Amino acid sequence: MGSSEHVKLVDEAQDNRHANWPVLKDNKGYRIELVTVIGFLFLTLNSGMAVYQSNGELGAICFVGFSYADLVLLFYCLRLYERTAPDSPQREHLKMAVWLLTTLLTAAFSYKVAAIMPFPVQVLVWSMAGMTVLGGFYAFFLHREKTKA
Repeated sequence: MGSSEHVKLVDEAQDNRHANWPVLKDNKGYRIELVTVIGFLFLTLNSGMAVYQSNGELGAICFVGFSYADLVLLFYCLRLYERTAPDSPQREHLKMAVWLLTTLLTAAFSYKVAAIMPFPVQVLVWSMAGMTVLGGFYAFFLHREKTKA
């Protein structure tokens, strides 16, 4: 199956899944669902409000900026992954990028949560983060589904 055939199948699947949702088309003809645009506007507005309410605290501004950039890159990589042909070597690179971005986001949020918790809960937070990262690595790169013969 060629790349253009794969993209066509993905578009058809999205058409069937969200038949009644309003959509926009980008300059290449790819669908952009209105709910996605609204979600990014909401994320941008909330990130801007968080920076504004940080009162110039550099640590908070960096955390919000990092989280925003990480999420935007994560969703972009996921979109590219969906559009990439299953047999493409680029798909494995995108899978690695998705895992790395989710790992960084998990670590950033774990750091912020653990900073306000007592030590036993900090251990729990970091343990859960570590298990999440390792579980994601296993699911993305090590686990192979068994096919019925």
